[in-house]
Amino acid sequence: MVLEVALIDVLPGHEDAFAAAYAEGHPVLAGATGCRSVRMTRGIESPTRFVLLVEWDSVEAHEKNFRATERFDTWRALIGPHFAGPPVVEHFLDVPA
Repeated sequence: MVLEVALIDVLPGHEDAFAAAYAEGHPVLAGATGCRSVRMTRGIESPTRFVLLVEWDSVEAHEKNFRATERFDTWRALIGPHFAGPPVVEHFLDVPA
């Protein structure tokens, strides 16, 4: 399992519209093959900052089953207009305890 972490800064005043766009687009992302879970969080100290957390089967599942498909285009068309800048996206692996 791979965790995608996307730091998303939205335009001031667009927070509620972004959250609504996320709610509309959630099934598009969550329905991608290899997607295990999707969660969006919002900053308390920085209310224009959101963090998207997506569990994927692999990096390849994210890139090939979502980013390289029309699903991504649909997702980005919904949430993209609210971005203050490009999101910072990285993938992570769990560290054994």
